[in-house]
Amino acid sequence: MRAMTIKDEIDIGQRTSDLNAEWKISFINFMVLTFIIEVATKGELLDFKKTILDFKSMDLSSNNLVGNIPEGIGALDGLINLNLSRNKLSGFIPRSIGNLQSLESLDFSNNELSGSIPSSLADLTFLSHLNMSYNNLSGKIPSGHQLQTLDDPSIYEGNNGLCGFPLPIECSESKITSQPFGYETKNSHEFYVGAIIGFAVGAWMVYGALLFSKSWRVAYFVFFITCMI
Repeated sequence: MRAMTIKDEIDIGQRTSDLNAEWKISFINFMVLTFIIEVATKGELLDFKKTILDFKSMDLSSNNLVGNIPEGIGALDGLINLNLSRNKLSGFIPRSIGNLQSLESLDFSNNELSGSIPSSLADLTFLSHLNMSYNNLSGKIPSGHQLQTLDDPSIYEGNNGLCGFPLPIECSESKITSQPFGYETKNSHEFYVGAIIGFAVGAWMVYGALLFSKSWRVAYFVFFITCMI
């Protein structure tokens, strides 16, 4: 019996070779990627598929990633750990981060993120580790729910424009900022365009594999017949 196995995590921290260009599109294509586990036993070849949406942990730290964090990241609602630290990510933190209801650890530290921290962060009721330090964030730190238990000021250090608990800086009216109108719409448009591109590329890869590889065609039909039984 021969088998390939994969874990419920993606860890490519501290690798800089393949992730530098077009972060938003690359990330969205990565979301629709399907991992295939091939198992051969007693002359039969079976494939078991696992998509990126099934993963529990994602570590993309120290990869020199550039560009914005896409709004589509909120679709990864099974994530428990998300680490995008020590990159060159810019723009705003997407409001969809509040969709990651299972998230326990979130690290966006040491990037170039700006704007306010979205209030949806307070919706992450399982969050026990948070690091937003050393960005260009500003405005009032969200409060409520689990965020009230994260009282270490170092979580937000290195962001001179932030104010409110747990920092010893009270918020004035001038420091309360919001994300500009149209930001979410723009990111959503980019997400859908990227998703369409990713789907087309993924479909062609599968079609090409079935067209040129006899073993893949056999595996596909065995898997299809198995599902029909």
